[in-house]
Amino acid sequence: MEPTLDTIDAPSPNFDARTAPPDMIVLHYTGMTTGEAALARLCDPTPGGRVSAHYLVEEDGRVFRLVDEARRAWHAGVASWKGERDINGRSIGVEIVNPGHAHGYRDFPEPQVAAVIALLTDIRSRWTIADGDIVGHSDVAPARKQDPGERFPWKQLAQAGHGLWVEPPPAPGAPLAEGAEGAAVFAFQAGLTRLGYDCPPSGRFDTTTREVVSAFQRHWVQSRFDGVADGLTRARLIALLRLSGA
Repeated sequence: MEPTLDTIDAPSPNFDARTAPPDMIVLHYTGMTTGEAALARLCDPTPGGRVSAHYLVEEDGRVFRLVDEARRAWHAGVASWKGERDINGRSIGVEIVNPGHAHGYRDFPEPQVAAVIALLTDIRSRWTIADGDIVGHSDVAPARKQDPGERFPWKQLAQAGHGLWVEPPPAPGAPLAEGAEGAAVFAFQAGLTRLGYDCPPSGRFDTTTREVVSAFQRHWVQSRFDGVADGLTRARLIALLRLSGA
């Protein structure tokens, strides 16, 4: 499909056919030292490591179009959201230029953020994508990924009409951390699962739960991302569930 936003065509050969229209957007950071290197990587046809995304957004606000939205780009890898595991098949992938945690993670410049907001507006003019299905790579792959990370301005995106954001006061009660067990852990895991995370309720706060909590915090708390479910983390989960109707 043709975007209405001004984009720079940089076709990637790395895609295949969709089986259904996209109903979610996954945001990434590139995690490479330069945008030029990331663009080359996303367009590299070398077998064995082929990856792509639908768009790449540079720090200066330029938007590159790599794969047609009607095609399935290869950006999410092994992932899950709301029980769906073929995330590439149901999503539009947006790579945002940033060196990431491995190369000097930094704030996202305002021209870049404005371009991401404009791109989301444009994408959503063509597809039905709920606010609760605009997520980060770490949300769909919490054991493997950290991007776009705790510096990404999710609140600003939500204020512009894209995604969810809440700021309730902290909930009472002791924090839940790895090793905890019981009904409170079960309920918290069930809430994360209802929101979309792959966190089957067991009542045991295990390593997988900690990884999911950390991903949740990078998106919706950001003041901490250690995987400890404190009162602020629990309150935001409850408020997000109410806001999204999950």
